[in-house]
Amino acid sequence: MRLGINLGYWGAGMDQDNLAVAQEAERLGYEVCWAAEAYGSDAPTVLAWVAAQTSTIDVGSAIFQIPARTPAMTAMTAATLDTLSGGRFRLGLGVSGPQVSEGWYGVRFDRPLSRTREYVEIVRKSMSRERLTHQGEHWTLPLPDGPGKPIKLTVHPVRERVPLYIAAIGPKNLEQTGEIADGALLIFFAPEHAEETTLSALRAGRRKAGLTMEGFDVCPTVPLAVGEDVSALADTFRPYTALYVGGMGSRKQNFYNRLAQRMGYEKEAAEIQDRYLSGDKQGAAAAVPERLIDSTTLLGPVERIAERMSAYAEAGVTTLSLAPAGFTLEERLVSLRAGVEALERSGAA
Repeated sequence: MRLGINLGYWGAGMDQDNLAVAQEAERLGYEVCWAAEAYGSDAPTVLAWVAAQTSTIDVGSAIFQIPARTPAMTAMTAATLDTLSGGRFRLGLGVSGPQVSEGWYGVRFDRPLSRTREYVEIVRKSMSRERLTHQGEHWTLPLPDGPGKPIKLTVHPVRERVPLYIAAIGPKNLEQTGEIADGALLIFFAPEHAEETTLSALRAGRRKAGLTMEGFDVCPTVPLAVGEDVSALADTFRPYTALYVGGMGSRKQNFYNRLAQRMGYEKEAAEIQDRYLSGDKQGAAAAVPERLIDSTTLLGPVERIAERMSAYAEAGVTTLSLAPAGFTLEERLVSLRAGVEALERSGAA
């Protein structure tokens, strides 16, 4: 199992800190640095900024939002980043959610699975430098009855095949991800529930493509907080968990709420959502079970974190991307170093 670092969203008042975190992660031997986007900072700019000031760590999008760009634009961006970084780019894609897709981008959140499959097909074809033609449900290239003609990418990526990841939560999306991608970007991954919530679906997709899990990157982002008082550390992640389980998406379409239910928290997930959507965010946070937080984060002293890392490795995780907590740069750097120490103690490296 390898380590990654997830910087999350840029522009939260910690921009220079995030760069320092990425540079320290590189020095410590972390393998990949991810950046996210929602409706603030865009990931490509951040990744170019980080890549320009590092030399060995991979940079990856977690994620580029599918409704934000045409697939050909994504292929151009991926090829450019791979070239500028010297072959260090990883392309992570995701459909985002209905609120962002329709409210921010004006793109209907319909048929996300077929849209993702088609998007990946076009991106792969574009980056292979074939002349681009596509006849599908969501895209037709070139457009018929017009001046467009099949053209090909002029940029040569460093690698023939840039690693492509998909952010997946639901069973059907996980299965498709196993079939068409090189890795899965995961969130709220609990080793104790990995088989039934995640891995069985990924394996089914790999089988459908005539493949095994060999070489497929199982890559969850896991919040990390180091200290002696596990309960107090868990409390720091209550608002974060409540936001996703209770407030992300709509009442009818919240992937994270459904995931919590699949982990056995049906009653609790309903209460968290009811409270959050009624405006009681504090009550929603208080309703989050500590065991749910503990099972989806890395909390405690280094020895305890090492034990949990062993569980992640045994569950099939190949890249463990850490999201270190901390209000100061030094706190985050301490967590980064503790992550390396814990991995070494776990024997899972």
